[in-house]
Amino acid sequence: MNQPVAVDCTVARNGRVWVRRIKLEEHWHVVEQGRQWQDSEGRHVLIMRGGQPVEELVMSGDSLRWELRRRPQTLQVL
Repeated sequence: MNQPVAVDCTVARNGRVWVRRIKLEEHWHVVEQGRQWQDSEGRHVLIMRGGQPVEELVMSGDSLRWELRRRPQTLQVL
């Protein structure tokens, strides 16, 4: 499920992002930030909200709008 979301963040000149919080259903949630990368879709940032599974924020390179993507929580042990 992809969901548009408001993001409180700082963006450096080199494009790196520091996310402080996101707004979902009229409430702000403080997040912890993981790795980030840039590709043809835009800027991707992995986040966690207090005890929730890892989620992915994507800022579109075209529209500069943020979208929240839930990541699959499958774990394969070999």
